[in-house]
Amino acid sequence: MLLELMELRYGSSSTIFCTQYRSKDWHARLGGWVHAETIMDRIVHGTVWLEMGDVNMRDIYG
Repeated sequence: MLLELMELRYGSSSTIFCTQYRSKDWHARLGGWVHAETIMDRIVHGTVWLEMGDVNMRDIYG
C-alpha cells in the first residue's frame, strides 16, 4: 500500500514521514527487495531530513 500511495503523490504533493529509524535502515525495514528500492527512490530524491538525535523521550519520561 505504501508503494501505491507514493506513486499517487510523487511529484504532485508533499508527504511527511515520521519514524524512529534512521534513513539508512529504511531499505532493510521495507523488505530489501525491488519494492523497497522503488519506495526509497520516491522518498529520497528531493527530501529534507530532520534528525532529532538519539534521545528517546519515552525512555526518559516513561
